[in-house]
Amino acid sequence: MYIPKYFKVNNVDEIREFVQQNSFGTLVTTKKGKPIATHLPLQLVKEEDAYYITGHMAYGNPQWRTFETSEDVLVMFQGPHAYISSSWYEQENVPTWNYQAVHLYGTAQLLDEEELKQDLARLMQKYEKHRENPVLWGKLSPSLLERELKGIVGFKIKVGEIQAAYKMSQNRNDTDYANIVEQLQKEGNPDSKQMAELMEKKLKNPM
Repeated sequence: MYIPKYFKVNNVDEIREFVQQNSFGTLVTTKKGKPIATHLPLQLVKEEDAYYITGHMAYGNPQWRTFETSEDVLVMFQGPHAYISSSWYEQENVPTWNYQAVHLYGTAQLLDEEELKQDLARLMQKYEKHRENPVLWGKLSPSLLERELKGIVGFKIKVGEIQAAYKMSQNRNDTDYANIVEQLQKEGNPDSKQMAELMEKKLKNPM
């Protein structure tokens, strides 16, 4: 990913938090030179000194069969994004787009059945624990789990390289930056509003 110096993020804790909050990612591998992708709920876990992306896909999805032949796989995560009008600048300029994106590269391997069960239990815990009537792993019938497990394949990707870009108008002067935040708040769509909030937070807590 091309990342100008203004927008490059190196803080591992910040990147980890971003991935946890934007964990519906895109997994990219190649088959005979052709890129293929699957959109999946994923998790970032730490085992000793290494980070892994874990997840699962349908057994019928042929992508998991490319893990053995793909030297590296790419996982992409995206946060909010928003159009930035050039009318929001003090001086004449061109429009642009603000966004957050993280690319992780690594090697993939399949999970055994016990590892897959543990990963699914963690995934359900993450998305169910705050609900009024959470449906956690232990509440599901063994017959249902056994049937469903036959239809999926679990995997983990050992992260070898991290690329992160937060393009959030860091290269603009204070007046332009403040005006961009104000105008984004007025746009009336969730992505623009969220980008404005992130820019305000970044201003108060620069890394």
